[in-house]
Amino acid sequence: INEDRVTNRVLSEKDVDGFTYANAGKLMTGNDGLTACTPAGCIEMIESAGVDITGKNAVVIGRSNIVGKPMALLLLQRHATVTICHSRTKNLAETAAKADILVAAIGRAKMIGPEYVKEGAVVIDVGMNRDENGKLCGDVDYEAVKDKTSFITPVPGGVGPMTRALLLKNTLKAYKTLEK
Repeated sequence: INEDRVTNRVLSEKDVDGFTYANAGKLMTGNDGLTACTPAGCIEMIESAGVDITGKNAVVIGRSNIVGKPMALLLLQRHATVTICHSRTKNLAETAAKADILVAAIGRAKMIGPEYVKEGAVVIDVGMNRDENGKLCGDVDYEAVKDKTSFITPVPGGVGPMTRALLLKNTLKAYKTLEK
């Protein structure tokens, strides 16, 4: 089954996940659409914490169409300087350690340790992994990093609930759009 073909069969007005090409294009061009829920939830968390994104150096580790790319675009729209990193990025820890805002969406349990985090950084952990004992954990080694940060999201209980909240927000927005 071709995932893109299936996804893009959904009307963009009903695409509450924000995954269709039409909604991705709207995000890319700064137009109003239904935005991918996890990145939108991350932005809401950052802004709710009182962080002014404007002018900040942001590093997004991960380049998926579901989280990494939309997250980078949302940060750009808020006037951050954004670097996208991935599995082939050279000197990843050095690059990440320069970030005022660090978003980890790589799918590797506790990969992000203190050497990746700038003192006082905002750290958003999108990862959902299992550690060697089968316990749910994020991409960030929370215990090793938390004291260096000004704000950090836990796993579980951080980004996940915000993703669900933004899914409901998108559902309401889609309903209101379709009712017009």
